[in-house]
Amino acid sequence: MNSSLKEGKAAPAFSAATQDGSIVSLKDLKGKSVVLYFYPRDDTPGCTKEACEFRDTWKKILKTGAVLLGVSPDSAKSHGKFAKKFKLPFPLLADEEKKIVKAYGVWGEKKFMGRAYMGVFRTTFLIGPDGKIQKIWTQVKPEGHAAEVLSVLGGK
Repeated sequence: MNSSLKEGKAAPAFSAATQDGSIVSLKDLKGKSVVLYFYPRDDTPGCTKEACEFRDTWKKILKTGAVLLGVSPDSAKSHGKFAKKFKLPFPLLADEEKKIVKAYGVWGEKKFMGRAYMGVFRTTFLIGPDGKIQKIWTQVKPEGHAAEVLSVLGGK
């Protein structure tokens, strides 16, 4: 986790393609709260659970006035298959060059079964309408996370 990003600091700018080929930029979302959730890979067990929970709370998140965006280093094409398979109604940003994951400090060395590799730390940022980070969730557990985010947004 990048220690320079803290609650109250400006969120790093980003612009990326989504699964439908449109481009989403943080600057275009000024004035709205943005839930930016980072996940390791499309269509893997934990990522699917997290995405489906966000899908199931998506309308409630929208009612709070917030925008929900998922980000992983997968391609827009991979995101398209993932979104279609699980009927995900929100944009998934393709960060193949890992610019966003690095800017947010969620790319680094991970260990699994004694093997070290580079990957995405499951992390969620709540960016306020002013472009500042309001809340950071680190070491996110996929189960129950969407409800946790919704409660901070003030949704029910």
